[in-house]
Amino acid sequence: MTAPPPPTGTVAARLRPWHFILAFGIVSLLADMVYEGARSIIGPYLATLGASATLVGVVAGAGEFIGYGLRVVTGYATVRTRHYWTWTIVGYALTVLSVPLIGVTGMLAPALLLYGTERLGKAVRSPAKDTLLSYASASTGRGSAFGVHQALDQTGAVLGPLLLAAVLGWRDGDYALAFGVLIVPGALVLALLLWLRHRVPDPLVYEQPERASTAPAERADAAGAPGDVVTRTPSGRPPLPGRFWFYVAVIAVLSIGTASFPLLAFHAQSHGLLPDALVPILFAVAMLVDGASGLVVGRAYDRFGARVLLLIPAAALASAIAFTDDVALLWIGVAVWGLVSGVLDSTVKAVVTELVSSGSRAIAFGWLAFARGFGLLLAGAALGFAYDRGAVWLVIAMVAANVLGFAGLLVVLRRMASPAAAARGR
Repeated sequence: MTAPPPPTGTVAARLRPWHFILAFGIVSLLADMVYEGARSIIGPYLATLGASATLVGVVAGAGEFIGYGLRVVTGYATVRTRHYWTWTIVGYALTVLSVPLIGVTGMLAPALLLYGTERLGKAVRSPAKDTLLSYASASTGRGSAFGVHQALDQTGAVLGPLLLAAVLGWRDGDYALAFGVLIVPGALVLALLLWLRHRVPDPLVYEQPERASTAPAERADAAGAPGDVVTRTPSGRPPLPGRFWFYVAVIAVLSIGTASFPLLAFHAQSHGLLPDALVPILFAVAMLVDGASGLVVGRAYDRFGARVLLLIPAAALASAIAFTDDVALLWIGVAVWGLVSGVLDSTVKAVVTELVSSGSRAIAFGWLAFARGFGLLLAGAALGFAYDRGAVWLVIAMVAANVLGFAGLLVVLRRMASPAAAARGR
């Protein structure tokens, strides 16, 4: 069975590239109000249902693995079918329909199942969504496009938790209402997606003018690095290059060294540092920093290159101060955690556009997400387990992962500076 032919680009886009990126950013803003709003209170909510720190850590890690790790499957499916809009819309629908139901269950197992379904929605849509954005970014700057999208995305991640903080401040402990109000931005997500699909049925047209100039990059991708053994996949696509595989391994290691917010929120509540209504505000602060860091670091990436990613391990280690019993350090540490999250969720994707040709990009985004999700799964289980045994063990695990990740990034930078990688970046 062969893959369908690529889009011809004959259907003109009725939005300029930046307008498309901004509109998609608004979609993500509304969607983030839904699922990041849920993530801001899922830890304390599970605690009310009798969950331990280890279980919260495992649930957070498993949820992230579903949301990130399964993208490798949907990435291949997206490339094979090339139904980018279908995958995107179905994925968002799974999320916005699952979240409002979490709070009405009142039992641990159904809540966990619905949280997993919400994460599955993220896995279904993300490779297709990132590919659509990558087409529009051809003429806007790769880092800038993903950075602006991340900034809008995280604006929703601020508004959602603030909305839930207001709800819980008004109705203390009413998680059913808190989750239920998220159906409103969810409905807006689906309406805006359908409008955007109508306006730009084939976003590949944004990249058509670039295809002649990217032909050398396609050939370099097919040739691989010096010493690589190059073959062709059954579909005729060149394999993903060795530099890419090493890069995703480094991102996995860095993800292992980053604690999840549900574990941070569990710490804040279990140590009596914050009341329930302030936990979503804590998350909103993190998401505000997340969005700003994606925008700033994305622009810095366009100017200074991938070495800006060296910021990740240093900031991840600094975020460990959130696991103290000092309220001020908790807020600072969570803000720093937001910076790490912002870079890992936005700027790291820009590197993929330099390492992988456009025809294999959805698959590459899927594998990158798998690496991130696998790292977060291990982080959730290992750091949650370490936390139950003492904060010192948690810090030791974070230090080990980030030192190893820093060394890996140095190797990535050296490989990207090679002549073959430089040719790909032009």
